[in-house]
Amino acid sequence: MTGIFDTRIEYLKGVGPQKAELLNKELNIFTYGEMLQHYPFRYEDRTKFFKIRELSDDLENVQVIARIKKVELIGTGGKKRLVAHVFDDTGEMEMTWFKGIQWVQRKLPPGAAFIFLGKPAQFGRKWSMAHPEMEPVTSANEQRNNFQPVYSTTEKLRARFLDSRGISKIQEVLVPAVYPHIPETLSLEILNQYQLLGKQESIRQIHFPTAPDLLHRARKRLKFEEFFYLQLRLLKMKVTRTEKSRGQILSSTELLTDFYKNHIPFELTNAQKRVIREAYTDMKSGKQMNRLTQGDVGSGKTMVAFICTLIAISSGAQACLMAPTEILANQHYEGLKEYSEMMGIKIALLTGSTKKSARKVIHEELLNGELKILIGTHALLEDIVQFQNLALAIVDEQHRFGVAQRAKLWAKNEAFIPHVLVMTATPIPRTLAMTLYGDLDVSVIDELPAGRKPIQTVHRYDKDRLKVFGFINEEVKKGRQVYIVYPLIEESETMDLKNLMDGYESISRAFPQYPLSIVHGGMKSDAKDYEMQRFIKGETKIMVATTVIEVGVNVPNASVMIIENAERFGLSQLHQLRGRVGRGAEQSYCVLMSKYELSKDSKVRLETMVRTNDGFEIADVDLRLRGPGDMMGTQQSGITDLLIADLSKDAPILTLARDAAQQLLANDPELSQPENSAILRQVKQQKATAVNWSRIS
Repeated sequence: MTGIFDTRIEYLKGVGPQKAELLNKELNIFTYGEMLQHYPFRYEDRTKFFKIRELSDDLENVQVIARIKKVELIGTGGKKRLVAHVFDDTGEMEMTWFKGIQWVQRKLPPGAAFIFLGKPAQFGRKWSMAHPEMEPVTSANEQRNNFQPVYSTTEKLRARFLDSRGISKIQEVLVPAVYPHIPETLSLEILNQYQLLGKQESIRQIHFPTAPDLLHRARKRLKFEEFFYLQLRLLKMKVTRTEKSRGQILSSTELLTDFYKNHIPFELTNAQKRVIREAYTDMKSGKQMNRLTQGDVGSGKTMVAFICTLIAISSGAQACLMAPTEILANQHYEGLKEYSEMMGIKIALLTGSTKKSARKVIHEELLNGELKILIGTHALLEDIVQFQNLALAIVDEQHRFGVAQRAKLWAKNEAFIPHVLVMTATPIPRTLAMTLYGDLDVSVIDELPAGRKPIQTVHRYDKDRLKVFGFINEEVKKGRQVYIVYPLIEESETMDLKNLMDGYESISRAFPQYPLSIVHGGMKSDAKDYEMQRFIKGETKIMVATTVIEVGVNVPNASVMIIENAERFGLSQLHQLRGRVGRGAEQSYCVLMSKYELSKDSKVRLETMVRTNDGFEIADVDLRLRGPGDMMGTQQSGITDLLIADLSKDAPILTLARDAAQQLLANDPELSQPENSAILRQVKQQKATAVNWSRIS
């Protein structure tokens, strides 16, 4: 939208410089176009008027037509309130104001009839409304048949009469003024195929709906458009990447066959086989692979990664695996070393703790090609780390790495961009994956290895603590190990530590017979590793920790996870923590401890954890509760700045929009056909994102 839509908002009749400055600061609205896209977030049904006798507690905002009987001031000082006694032909009620009393009082002459709008509340036998909106009855408003838009606003704006009604008045001037200039942004073919309302009519109906079905169609159209252009951008990036980024052809399966025949320690699941096939198809295609593999905790992602490295090494290249922490990098190294040694493949570990002498050997062997697999942390990104031929880069828990850091990894091969396999144990709802990773190909490992028993999860309150301690004792007697995790309150490390230390002391008193480990973020990394290692070796039976242990630590003998103050954790974090147990063949348990009073969201989170072990179902609930921006912990370009569409509620519309974008690019990749000229114009006008995210995954 250009031209009239770029006009600064102060030039609109009724706005002026002072209100404009407030709209700039409070709502980031500078132009006509931005004001037009400040959509209502709900609507009040102004088509119905209630009689006083029909009021009930469960009604939201309602309209009542009533006459003023008398007006009086009650109370003194700060407790003073204005009460208007009003009546209709079915009964009486009170309208009450605590603020702006003098201004309201002047507007309420006895005998006058008003339309009052507000939430009814009952005190004793009398109905009342606090701070209702009001307007004198006229023949027009008594007959009106509309839905009143409700706009988001702020305290500062309200103080300057820019409440929802004030913003609505601005829109009443703006919408008719720009209506003739609103361009259509979708092709006739898409409008017909998906039965969408035109853009002009959608804008008019979203602000001032004339009927419920037209409002529904306007919302659908605007959400569709928003998703369509987001998907178009991501899919175009993907096309550009696959066409322009050549990938090394990795097609040899010699080592893979040897591994399958002679060394593989267990049967792969069908899901693992499917993901390996998908990756192999990419790696031998001559185009660069950019694949996201999501699988729940314990679904066997590491084995998939190892098999992909075998294909790379068989084809005469090298591979690396980057993990976000030393503990995780160590764990991957220990796990893969066993298989690599069986196969006679040289593997090394590079982290901040690697000694200088060992580093020197690693650098030499990487350059001469002797070292085939390098596992490490951010240390892999240092300029001094150079490969002879890096063809596959595997990144674990990818959203913990900054984009710029990952870009450094891709620059380690000048001839070809390495193939990229991103692994995440955080299941991402399909809608979010299509949007956040719309330019990556997504593979899902959706089954657990045979013999894994589902973890049993229960919710217990503080009053059940002695029973829980009894249960811990029984499990340790059976030879099992136990995690007890305390939350972090970011604001106060000292309080965190106090909570943890208090917990540690009470557990020491409850279990004097068992050796304990303690791990928290304030410890030096070697002290942390020492404690972790004691627990891994089974020297300590109970590990008391903060969420440092959330990601990846693998102790097959640990079968119980106790999560203290479980109500203070997010769902995905609870699910990650639960995944620390259930890694051996024994039945494992997760106990969620909480206080008795819980918020509505906390109840939903804890009930979800008890009900299901399915990471994708959990991720869907999490998305509904938290919204997309929070879930990813990232304000990734274009994801959370959706104006009207909602990833957690509008999955069906997103799917339609993605299909439409895919179909369009398949038929007209350059958008050069005349019928797509409106789409091409819109694409050009949308801000070109400065960074091409797809090149750097």
